[in-house]
Amino acid sequence: MGRIQNFETLAGNDLRRDALLIAEAGYAAIDVGAALGSKLRFKHDELRFVEVKPPHDGVIYNLHGRRIFFVGVGKCAFAAARAIEDLFDNRLAGGIALDVSPLEGRPLEKIETYTGTHPLPSDANELASRRIIEFLSGLREDDFVIMFISGGGSTLLCLHDAPMTCTDEGELFKELSARGAPIQDINIVRKHTSLARGGALAAAAYPAEIISLIVSDVPGDDIAFVASGPTVLDSSTVADAEDVLAKHGVVSPAGIALVETPKDEKYFKRVTNILFLSGGDALSAMHDEAVRREYDVTIADDRFTGEARDLGRDIVKKLHFSPERTALLYAGESTVNLGETSGHGGPSPRRSGLLPREGGRNQEMALAALEYLNPDELILPFASDGHDNSDHAGAIADATTRSHAREHALSIPKYLEAHRSYDFFKATGDALVTGYTGSNVSDLIVALKK
Repeated sequence: MGRIQNFETLAGNDLRRDALLIAEAGYAAIDVGAALGSKLRFKHDELRFVEVKPPHDGVIYNLHGRRIFFVGVGKCAFAAARAIEDLFDNRLAGGIALDVSPLEGRPLEKIETYTGTHPLPSDANELASRRIIEFLSGLREDDFVIMFISGGGSTLLCLHDAPMTCTDEGELFKELSARGAPIQDINIVRKHTSLARGGALAAAAYPAEIISLIVSDVPGDDIAFVASGPTVLDSSTVADAEDVLAKHGVVSPAGIALVETPKDEKYFKRVTNILFLSGGDALSAMHDEAVRREYDVTIADDRFTGEARDLGRDIVKKLHFSPERTALLYAGESTVNLGETSGHGGPSPRRSGLLPREGGRNQEMALAALEYLNPDELILPFASDGHDNSDHAGAIADATTRSHAREHALSIPKYLEAHRSYDFFKATGDALVTGYTGSNVSDLIVALKK
């Protein structure tokens, strides 16, 4: 069973089927449970890492007589928590997992579970973050903590300094997003608006030993920015956060209280941060599947950034000048600058973040590319977590999609101008649907020429 729930509905021709199978290969490569089951081996109180990135591959930890704990934060937390319970069984002393979607299936036995909100913070997130800090603060020097950090963790780890509230942070995040701020800039600010980000989890767990397994959703895989780096020594300062706000012309809400992140190196001497999964893992598997399907494959960009609609059109131009049987693959994260236009086509104050029914950056990219694709070309941008700011993971753009748009009398330029890609692809039936995948690396793109 693959991740794409509407695979057969979408796979109306050979080019579409190829694109969907390549996307499925990407999803399979970043399956958190499968990756933990294959890369962590625990036997006779020895934990061994296999097939992870150097220098950690083959490293063994002797855990005899030590308490083992787990803390997971982000969109992969529950998938990781279940795999960790299965791996360590009765040797696990306890743990906490904080995710953005409810736990499905059987309840966990040793690990407390909390469900927070995303993409905007809430009181539920703050209560869970406070519980994580409390849990970690009671650990001893000989304790061993496995942390699993993934995208979505920034929003979840909100723990404010009074009088700041979740509403204050949400407004700040929306404003930065609306102005097209890249994730690195946004997370510099986030680090300095929470007492649980920017190395704070490592500081709370001191002096216990920490192995932090990190699933990167950040272009370039700088682990200091994944979930705002809760186990990584932060090099940024409050002054840097203030500079980001000034650069993007954002005036902080009155309640915003910027705080400094932990700087004492002692908190990080017993922390090992491992890049566990990333967009590169998905790209490698997608590459192999495209080759198997007899395409001439190029990984065109493994860390793309920029405006979604511009990227979509640039990819189409590249397809135009490519030979037959070309596959172009991409990983990264784009942005959508809403400017002064509301998601329903009318004027509004400048705001950030797309509302759930307005779609996300992947659907906007597909919509922007749609008008320019030749009949033998296709582009499929999709979110690895399965939610492109909506219950769609992304969308297919090709000649068939254009035909569907004509049947429904939909204007591509009008829907693009109003940032209504969700409504557009819901009407045409060309949206990709996966549900939450339990993983979260970068966004991914498949572009094919027949």
